[in-house]
Amino acid sequence: MPLNQSMNVFDRSTKLAQRDRAAKAINFSDYDYLREEVADRIADRSFDIKRFFPVAVDLGCGRGYIGKYLDKEVIGTLVQCDHSKESLKIAQMRAASFEVPAISVIADEEFIPFPDHSVDLLFSSLSLHWVNDLPGTFAQAIKYIIIDNDGAFIGAMFGGDTLYELRCSLQLAEIERKGGFAPRVSPFADVRDVGNLLTRAGYTLTTIDLDDIIVNYPSMFELLDDLKGMGESNAAWSRTNILHRDTMMAAASIYKAMYGNDDGSVPATFRVISWIAWKPDKSQTQPAERGSATISMKDLSASDSRKGS
Repeated sequence: MPLNQSMNVFDRSTKLAQRDRAAKAINFSDYDYLREEVADRIADRSFDIKRFFPVAVDLGCGRGYIGKYLDKEVIGTLVQCDHSKESLKIAQMRAASFEVPAISVIADEEFIPFPDHSVDLLFSSLSLHWVNDLPGTFAQAIKYIIIDNDGAFIGAMFGGDTLYELRCSLQLAEIERKGGFAPRVSPFADVRDVGNLLTRAGYTLTTIDLDDIIVNYPSMFELLDDLKGMGESNAAWSRTNILHRDTMMAAASIYKAMYGNDDGSVPATFRVISWIAWKPDKSQTQPAERGSATISMKDLSASDSRKGS
């Protein structure tokens, strides 16, 4: 798919409403455990880069997670961006306790509002899986965000088989009760798709990791409640909002029967695709030119054979 061609899978206005509603909840912090865990991992990757970044951006910052883990020895100023005003209000309040000075900007991940070459380091944690134009966002980031001097993009998003237990249980229940099923869980990008899109957008030295975070819940209903509290309910255009009680009860039973733990709880798998990618720069290590090798593979093989004897 060309980089300027975007899909329209998600209802962004619905997703914005879900995030605003979740941020207004009195107990919103009860649902931050996943985002806190992933934000900690992302921030930790910035410590592995032995340089100082004057300006960093947290794209899709949510309620402000990454900033609390950053060090002023690595980051000069953090710009927190999100298109949810309610989430950004909380992020602003949390920023008062950050070691790194932070400012907040209302911004949609699909329309990044920064001038060319203005930011040294870009973060994004568990936000981009709701973006329709992911190729466009990656392309904007490398052109308008990341500075020429060896700037980096460190991010994470849900992908692949995230919540496959819930997806299968709901589908089987609807087939049993209704003779068919509607999409109840958002579609997620595959790790290969993310890697290909980063490469096509022009990034280099890309490293991608895949991790499963498994969380146990008393039942399927607690999982659904937590997804709502996270602002992670389905927002695909193809979703249907009606799910009858008998189907829900059947799905909960199927979930427990197929995936349940010995103690009666049920696991939910959150598959996290994380990456670090760089904007090309002359200072980076470059591959040798084709045909420049001075030792042949045949010579190496012969040398190994002699060592073995």
